Amino acid sequence: MSQTIRHPEILEIARREGKVTVEGLADHFGVTLQTIRRDLSELSDAGRLQRVHGGAILPSGTTNILYEERRSLNRRAKSAIARACAARVPEDISIFINIGTTTEAVAQELLHHRNLLVVTNNINVATILSANRDCRIVLTGGSLRRTDGGLVGNLAEDTIAQFKFDLAVIGCSALDAEGDMLDFDIEEVGVSQTILRQSRRTFLVADHSKFQRSAPARIAALSEIDTFFTDRSLAAPLAARCATWGTETVVSHPM
Repeated sequence: MSQTIRHPEILEIARREGKVTVEGLADHFGVTLQTIRRDLSELSDAGRLQRVHGGAILPSGTTNILYEERRSLNRRAKSAIARACAARVPEDISIFINIGTTTEAVAQELLHHRNLLVVTNNINVATILSANRDCRIVLTGGSLRRTDGGLVGNLAEDTIAQFKFDLAVIGCSALDAEGDMLDFDIEEVGVSQTILRQSRRTFLVADHSKFQRSAPARIAALSEIDTFFTDRSLAAPLAARCATWGTETVVSHPM
């Protein structure tokens, strides 16, 4: 197998698992340790991975992975998370759904819910839910972020501030060991913080890859979330913090 075939798969494994090891990749591809070390060095030189002892991790950058790339990552996990989240969403409520590939998966699972008022700053969510005739949809204003169909900025915040939602479903770009939700775009952070203030209950949807990532801007702590839907159990210290905060964690394993 040539490196041109190995490199994309190495990156996919790193995004799925958060880390790759030299020995694990050598076994996976059936090549020598030296070959994998050379692959990792080339990916590191290209800025795609960061070398660590025994392997490599995703770089802790200040820019997010491309949106279409994120859509293809951990699809089964996102679907499992979305199903669990949607099962907890009642009918006859007002709900905010924000930007993200996992929140879009939740929207897909709400196609048969009745009498929802959905407010969103995600054009993709609005498009998905337009197929549900029992769902009234309100798009916030804001600056269009063409990379992902998100609406951000002061106008989006001003629209959200006019509502008091029964429930908000939000995502984040990263989640650190202390339980802080993080993002890359400071304008999106402002929108997310406004959503949290204007919602009676809040659900966070995020797969395990967010545990290994970092982002520069803080949204809030998990203490401000009522229920966190994910696909893997939290590390013991963070799980203990969530218990203290009263943040419920729902783990849904992909089928």
